[in-house]
Amino acid sequence: MPIDLTAVLAPSHTAIVLQEVQRGVVGQTSVLPALAQEAQPALANLARLLPAARAAGASVVHCIAAFRADRRGAGTNAPLFVGVSKKGGEPRLVEGTDDVLPAVELGEIPASDLISSRYTGIGPAWETGLIPMLTNLGVRTVVAAGVSINVGVTNLVMDCVNAGFTVVLPRDACAGFPAEYADQVIDNTLRLLASVTTTDKVIEAWSAS
Repeated sequence: MPIDLTAVLAPSHTAIVLQEVQRGVVGQTSVLPALAQEAQPALANLARLLPAARAAGASVVHCIAAFRADRRGAGTNAPLFVGVSKKGGEPRLVEGTDDVLPAVELGEIPASDLISSRYTGIGPAWETGLIPMLTNLGVRTVVAAGVSINVGVTNLVMDCVNAGFTVVLPRDACAGFPAEYADQVIDNTLRLLASVTTTDKVIEAWSAS
């Protein structure tokens, strides 16, 4: 059933939440280069989406994976954690390094944007403080974006739905690997949980607001 995006995305109660749109994940030195390549079109759309969100008055939250150099306190209980912990023998996604900065394609990040950082876990919402942060902002609608549809974005959508938020997913502002698989996850799983739309439709809704 079609929804009224203009009402659902009213800026006063909406936040766009970016999952791991950071240099060490989607940049040229990514720990997941195949994913970074797939993410290039999504980055171009996010570069349009974020200014529209800020201009409309919606909140912008960057969810970042950032670890200690010695990995103390970080998860080791999944192959993914081990696979991305090092590249070229050096610790990666270390707090205070370029790896954890927002992707350069997003442009200048204003002080009004919020940062939510985590040490462990497969998604940005579980015990990170993201959910109470959104609640304190008066958010009722979350626009989920970033990477990856394989794990992190899907986890974000499910956690936000479980927490009572309405979720909007601009599919062209997200990415997974391979792209065909990401499309299947969106079409067969995430569309049951979120209102799947496009960057243009979200921008149009905010312009109408």
